[in-house]
Amino acid sequence: MSTTSDLEALFAFQLGLFGVEKPESEYRFHPQRRWRFDFAWPARKVACELEGGSWTKGRHTRGSGFAKDCEKYNAAAVRGWLVLRFTRQMVDDCTAVKMIEAVLKGAT
Repeated sequence: MSTTSDLEALFAFQLGLFGVEKPESEYRFHPQRRWRFDFAWPARKVACELEGGSWTKGRHTRGSGFAKDCEKYNAAAVRGWLVLRFTRQMVDDCTAVKMIEAVLKGAT
């Protein structure tokens, strides 16, 4: 079981601050694979992935991690999910929460 990162905690706080509909965290979207979304609104098939470490050669920017992410995100798309990916900067400046809010309200 994974623990909540400081980035996930900040984003969850922002969702509450902006009054955004509460998501499910660590949502398992695939029946056979162990893949999970950081945050998901399953009834709407909207998911959010927070991509930490993008400037520090973290898992998401190294070859094998990037390839695994592509497999996961493509499998989600085939199943009808809209997956929005955000960097730390996008969480820090509230771009992420504002975009999720707009998507859930039906505006883009």
